[in-house]
Amino acid sequence: MNPEILKIANDPMLWVMCSVIVIVAVVQSVLYTRISQKAAKIIKMDSAVCSKAFKTGLITAIGPSIGIFIVMVGMMSVIGGPMSWQRLSVIGSAPLELSNAQVGATVAGQTFGGADYNIKGLVLSFLTLALGTQGWIWFVILFGHKLEKVRNKIGGNDTKWLILLSTAAMVGVFGKLCMDKVAAGAGPAVAGVSAVIFMVILNKFIIPKFPILKEYAVGIVMLVAMVVASIIV
Repeated sequence: MNPEILKIANDPMLWVMCSVIVIVAVVQSVLYTRISQKAAKIIKMDSAVCSKAFKTGLITAIGPSIGIFIVMVGMMSVIGGPMSWQRLSVIGSAPLELSNAQVGATVAGQTFGGADYNIKGLVLSFLTLALGTQGWIWFVILFGHKLEKVRNKIGGNDTKWLILLSTAAMVGVFGKLCMDKVAAGAGPAVAGVSAVIFMVILNKFIIPKFPILKEYAVGIVMLVAMVVASIIV
C-alpha cells in the first residue's frame, strides 16, 4: 500500500474533524446518564439499583468493545486512525464498517488496502462509511417516535403480551446475528457454541451459588467465548 495514502489518512486536520462526532457521542452519554439519574429520583428508585444497572452495562460492553477494537486496528492500517476511531466510536457493528470501506474501494476498481489502493479509493471508502448508516439515522428520525404506538397496537395494550413480544423479537434478532456468524467459519462457530455451553453452565451451576454474577452473565460469556475460540482455532 502506498505510504502517502496513510499520510493523508492520518492528517492532523482529519483527527480534528473526526473528533467532533466522538465528542458529541460522549456528551450524549453524559446527558443521558444525568437524565436517567434525575428520572430515578422522581420515581424514587433506589440509588443502589441504578448503580448496579450502570455497572452491569459497563461490564457487558467490554466483550463487544474488544471485538470492535481489533477491527479498528485492522482498519487503521488502511484508512488511517482518525476515520477508524470516529466510525467505531459511534457504530456498534465493526464488520459492517469494514465491509462499507471495502465497497468504496471496489467502486473505485481497487483492492482495499492493496497496492493499487490510492486517494480515489480512500475518498470513496470515506464516502461509503458516511453514507452506509444514513438509512438507520433517517428511519429513527422519521419513524422512531411512532414505534411505541405500533408496539402497543400489536400487543393490544396487554403488558404481559408486550413483554413476550419484546423478548421474542430480541431472541430472534440476536439468534439471526449469531447464526450468520456461526455459519461464517470455524472461529465464529466455536465462539457461538462455546458461548451457549458456558451460558448454560453459568445459569445452572455458578449463578445459583454466586447470584451477583447474574447481572454480568452476557459480558462474562462473551469474553469466555472469545478466549476459547482464540485457543482452539
